[in-house]
Order: sequence, then C-alpha cells, then structure tokens
Amino acid sequence: MKSKIHEYQKTNIKMMSKKIVVIIALSISIVACNKPAEVKEVKTAYVDTSVLMKEYTEAKDLEAKYKAKAEEKGRQLEAEINRFKQEAANFQSQAQANGQAWAQQKGAELQKREQELSYAQQALSQQLQQEGGVERDSLISGVKKFIKNYGKEKGYAYIYGTGDAESILYAEEKYDITKELIKLLNEKYSSATKKEEVKK
Repeated sequence: MKSKIHEYQKTNIKMMSKKIVVIIALSISIVACNKPAEVKEVKTAYVDTSVLMKEYTEAKDLEAKYKAKAEEKGRQLEAEINRFKQEAANFQSQAQANGQAWAQQKGAELQKREQELSYAQQALSQQLQQEGGVERDSLISGVKKFIKNYGKEKGYAYIYGTGDAESILYAEEKYDITKELIKLLNEKYSSATKKEEVKK
C-alpha cells in the first residue's frame, strides 16, 4: 500500500513538475511578447539640390556652354537688329525726301523685318532651351543615379531632397550630405574629363 502511495506521489510530482515547466515556458513567452521590439535605427540624410546643382562642376560647365552659345548666336541677331534700328531711324528723314509711295512701301518692309527679327529671337530662345533641356535632363538623371548608388553603398534607408524641389520641411543639419556628394560628383566628373582629354 505504501509503495502504491509512494508511486502515486512520484507520478503526481512528475506531472506537477511538467505543469510547472509548461507554466514557466508560457510565462517566459508572454514576457517576451510584451517586451517592446527593438527599434532598428533607420539611416537617413538629405541633399540641398539647389546647392548641389550650383556647386557641381559639370552643371556649371553646362550652364557656361549654353550662356556662350546664347551670346554667340545672339551677337549675330544683335547685328541684324542694330542694322534694322539704323534703317528705321533713317526712314524718318528719307520719307519726306522720297515721297509718300516710297514711305508706304519702305514702312511695310520695315514692319515685316521687325516681325521676322522678333520671330528669330523667339526661335533662338526656344532652340537653346530645347538643346539645354535635353542635356540638363541627362545631367539630372545622372545625379539621381549617383545618389541612388551612394545611398545603397552607404546603407541609407532614405535620402531626401531640399532646395528647388523640396520634399521635406525640416531636417537636422547633421544629416546634410550635400557637401560630400558635391565633392564625390566633382571628383567623378573631373576624372571623366581627364580621360576625355587623354583620348583627344
């Protein structure tokens, strides 16, 4: 009888110890579930795009190229405009000497030339905008690609843009990577320019 009681107690103790183990395991899992998940820091930065485009050597070179083109083509047009102005000034004095019929014909010619010169100015402006726009779009696309690769390489989750195309309203200055990107882009452009010069 004693051995049966003894065995019953042993079995009971085993069952209780199993229950205790299960309760402890459940308690640990509940505590673990209630424990706040560790927040992984998200690495972010921002770029002042207006400063970047002002300081990026390739962008400066592109702007200088189209400014020179505009001045060169503008000089040719300016010479024609000056000739027109001179003729228009002379028209007044010649009109009286040459009579009304001549004045009407010459006046119509001058009006037509004035219109043509106005169209030529507009066409030149549009041509330069289109040519410059294509190259500028290509440059901007290259900068975006560079920033994307830079972000991946440096482990950024986000890189925001401020400046002309503002997409954030506030950022701490310590997250500003504009200067670093300007330096790297200028180094890349400088080495590419040197390679081009070597090829020539």
